[in-house]
Amino acid sequence: MCGIIGYCGINNAEDIIISGLHALEYRGYDSAGMTVFTQNGLKTIKTKGRVADLENKAKIMFLEPSGCGIGHTRWATHGKPSETNAHPHGTESVMIVHNGIIENYNEIKKFLSERGYGFLSETDTEVAAKLLDYEYKNEKDKIKAIINTVNQLKGSYAFGIVFKDEPGTVYGVKKDSPLLAGLSGQGNFIASDISAFLKYTGDYIRPEDGEIIRLTSDSVSVYGPEGSPVEKKAEKALWNSAAAEKSGFRHFMLKEIFEEPKVLNDTFDSITKDSYPDFSETIPDDSFFEGIGTIHIIACGTAMHAGLIGKHYIEKLARIPVNVEIASEFRYKDPILSKNDMVIVISQSGETADSLAALRLVNKMNIKTLSVVNTYGSTIARESSHVIYTKAGPEIAVASTKAFSVQAVVMLILALKLSEIQGRLTKEEILKISSSFKNMTKTSLHNVLCNTQNIERAAATTAKHQDVFFIGRGYDNYLGMEASLKLKEISYIHSEAYAAGELKHGTISLIEENTPVIAIATNKDFYEKMRSNIEEVRSRGAYVISICTENADIIKNVSDAVMTIPDDDEFSKPFTAAAVIQLFAYYGALALGRDIDKPRNLAKSVTVE
Repeated sequence: MCGIIGYCGINNAEDIIISGLHALEYRGYDSAGMTVFTQNGLKTIKTKGRVADLENKAKIMFLEPSGCGIGHTRWATHGKPSETNAHPHGTESVMIVHNGIIENYNEIKKFLSERGYGFLSETDTEVAAKLLDYEYKNEKDKIKAIINTVNQLKGSYAFGIVFKDEPGTVYGVKKDSPLLAGLSGQGNFIASDISAFLKYTGDYIRPEDGEIIRLTSDSVSVYGPEGSPVEKKAEKALWNSAAAEKSGFRHFMLKEIFEEPKVLNDTFDSITKDSYPDFSETIPDDSFFEGIGTIHIIACGTAMHAGLIGKHYIEKLARIPVNVEIASEFRYKDPILSKNDMVIVISQSGETADSLAALRLVNKMNIKTLSVVNTYGSTIARESSHVIYTKAGPEIAVASTKAFSVQAVVMLILALKLSEIQGRLTKEEILKISSSFKNMTKTSLHNVLCNTQNIERAAATTAKHQDVFFIGRGYDNYLGMEASLKLKEISYIHSEAYAAGELKHGTISLIEENTPVIAIATNKDFYEKMRSNIEEVRSRGAYVISICTENADIIKNVSDAVMTIPDDDEFSKPFTAAAVIQLFAYYGALALGRDIDKPRNLAKSVTVE
């Protein structure tokens, strides 16, 4: 996944492109580049490394002010990070930036090589750029050349394009990768994400796949896949640029963890009425929830772990069987679904490649689908039968925190709704659980966030080790899986999560003297069993840090260190425990001096396979 931006306007394009790339750097940060119009034609600057390196290089080169250009920050897919492989790519006549993957680039490369084209990089993007050059030389018409080019490409893409012979103009086109056009009185934009231009404007247009955008400083035109003009309605962003800033926090990740009380309440309020489940804003007819046989939750990474928490909630409260599957596995296994089943797709961006492909597979089977996403109008949202939007706001840190929590609360309220439809809970019982949740966000979660000393100490101790193990039972096991992922993502410590009952089936052989074992034991139903599991690993030399409730002496008494949460009901405790495991990962990475918001080799949203 990569970030792209284009700008045409009255301000200095280099400054705006650099600013936009800084905002997009969570999408990729192994190299960066930009192409701008100058009096002498197109000027391209590229560098290996971060956007800051590109910014410094641009200052050294003393570029003349420009009003128009394109920029790119890269997450490598084809070819290692290098200045040569950095975008933009192209020819003397045309340059492009690209987010996505061109699957048939080798055959196109052979076609172009036979017609005299040479290639400098290892990228699929250079092949697409030179195919566009070839088509433009034949067509002499830019819109037709773009159409002819994308019609030959297999894969996903969002392109920003500039032609040397049309100064002050940027083109854009997309398929299965995000692209927006921003509208302002001081110029116009294209970008992978609204954060790239949000400090200048909150007005934007969302093109469909195959539609072509043409930007100048004072106009934005859209053309359909056949080249005819298309009228598009402008939309307005739901948050401002301040929401995408650190606001005094050392890292975006820490800021986003501390935003959890607010975004949990915002999400809860958006899908309840007087604390009672109400999805009528996007699902007007309750019949959608009736007659469900099995629910299949499809997601990737952290979203999949939120789905596992949802599995616990739905099966416990509504007694509907739930399968949770990794999207990339689901789509290739020839899944067995029945006509009464429901498929829930969870994705923060609404553009996750494997989740989108799985959704499209399910749609062909005429199974009803529900998406849980954070991005309005995203592809997954539009292609689902219905959608529930989370209210996380922008999440900039690569490691997801508040997005996980709001996905989990959607699953809780959905479980309550299904329990009502199934006749499993009374209105009073539903309101009791809802009220407990609301109270947790106002008191318990704040208490966890304001008392982090034990978490910091435990994380600093753990950071001295190369291997860490998480154990738990029931939903605590699911939290352990997310905790392990968070720690790996940002600290680079090797960690694994195991169902505590599986220890004696082989994994206990990995426990050595002073090996850190994080025992998540917040569920009272499993206290006795978890105590036994803790004693098992301690007898092999493990250093046990437990996450448990404040009054769980049965766990605290057999632990070397503890991180506690308030003793709320079982449906609220996963949210306070989630904050603990997120802070644990954060402080562990901080102790090791890691680049917390931009961990190596990772990008925020995976829009390619």
